[in-house]
Amino acid sequence: MLMVVANDPWQKSAVIDVTPATLRLELVEAAVAAVNELAGADLLEASDRELRHGGETYSADTLAGLAADHPEAELFLVVGSDAASGLDSWKQSGEVRRLATTVVVDRGGRQGGRPPAGWDHVVVTVPALEISSSDVRARFRDGRPVEMLVPAVVVEGVRRRGLYGSGR
Repeated sequence: MLMVVANDPWQKSAVIDVTPATLRLELVEAAVAAVNELAGADLLEASDRELRHGGETYSADTLAGLAADHPEAELFLVVGSDAASGLDSWKQSGEVRRLATTVVVDRGGRQGGRPPAGWDHVVVTVPALEISSSDVRARFRDGRPVEMLVPAVVVEGVRRRGLYGSGR
């Protein structure tokens, strides 16, 4: 599974401060290494593809590039159920829909949003974890525990850099 770090997540960067892409990539690389070590296999791969592209990056362009690089591959795009219903708002959403099967992840058996009509998708349910990326950032900011939620190497990296208000 390829973990692609957005260079400029345009739907977020217009409304909130976003951690620089190079730092987000470092954290994803650390998390991927920790997960792969725990699994004893290379299950995940961190990708700087969108960083190398530069500027605003769109899933449609990333999927098109992956399809060109790997013409025999069947592509899947994994999204949380919270994002699924908004897929039509993505840039070039028709291309995203055409290029990949969408995998919608429900957390804890709670059904969330689904893609709009016409999207080929599958639903996967994962064990309940009452956590989100915004909650993890708030925990860093507030000094609450995060050690059981993200790999230790990521906790160390966030605190060392003072990200998400952890240095206050």
